[in-house]
Amino acid sequence: MPTHPDLLVGINTRDDAGIYKLNEDLALIQTLDFFTPMVDDPFIFGQIAATNAINDIYAMGGRPLLAMNVVCFPECEDMQLLRQILEGGLSKVTEAGAFLVGGHTVDDNEPKYGLAVAGLVHPDKVISNNGARPGDLLFLTKPLGNGVIATTIKAEMASVEAYNEAINWMSMLNQRACDAMQEVGINAATDVTGFGFVGHLFEMAAASNVQVEVFTDKIEFMTDTLEYANMGLIPGGAYTNRDYLDDKVEYARDIDATLRDILFSPETAGGLLISLPENKASQLLAALEKRSCHCFNVGRVIDEGFKPIKMK
Repeated sequence: MPTHPDLLVGINTRDDAGIYKLNEDLALIQTLDFFTPMVDDPFIFGQIAATNAINDIYAMGGRPLLAMNVVCFPECEDMQLLRQILEGGLSKVTEAGAFLVGGHTVDDNEPKYGLAVAGLVHPDKVISNNGARPGDLLFLTKPLGNGVIATTIKAEMASVEAYNEAINWMSMLNQRACDAMQEVGINAATDVTGFGFVGHLFEMAAASNVQVEVFTDKIEFMTDTLEYANMGLIPGGAYTNRDYLDDKVEYARDIDATLRDILFSPETAGGLLISLPENKASQLLAALEKRSCHCFNVGRVIDEGFKPIKMK
């Protein structure tokens, strides 16, 4: 693996982005993410895809600076659709206070869109996923379920309420939650995206070399998520994630099978998963509430040394 004294975060922790120290006061954050549409509205798809990429910068404690479009689009399709996708993405880049400076487009059979994003952070304020410590509490800033809702949307079975709520969460930048983290000072963070809640929690636990416990009865879900999941509307990625991670999880006997599927299900532009000392929990909750940010306790760090995640 590449190493350098100024490479503050590389690929070894499987973190949300890479970070390179430029000088004593400034470090560069670099990330990229793109994917296929999960909604029919091209403008909303552009917003969601851009949000998903930009949020990697916030997960590292930084602020976005520059963004470049990453586009795959069929030449035979209506270019007005592509225009709307790009306009949706631009709206989120602008909201984040960043600048769109170009991009690259290739002909492809299936549309795909996202961003390469560069951000900045002070080297002493870098947030990574490898700092969780025994005694920490774990918090999540968005409810789970948009992977299930997106599957339901594709099946044209989603209620108006479920659709609107999922779109709201998926297009919400994690900027305010990042500001709250930096105000309070935390030990570790990551955002919950394609690897699902369990996958990103595993990455944090493995990178930090700790064992974590999940309070499954405290996890919050988006409207109708449990109902749709019980109908079998689970994204295929949930089973891929579960097959990879199942031996890294220890279940209580009464954990419902559908609940397990949701916890492994891919999320899009999910919330920040935050680990911090218990004595700072009230400060974090106050900082988030001040910024009108959602938050709930999902677990705790129970021991040093990585062992299977305990599902309580």
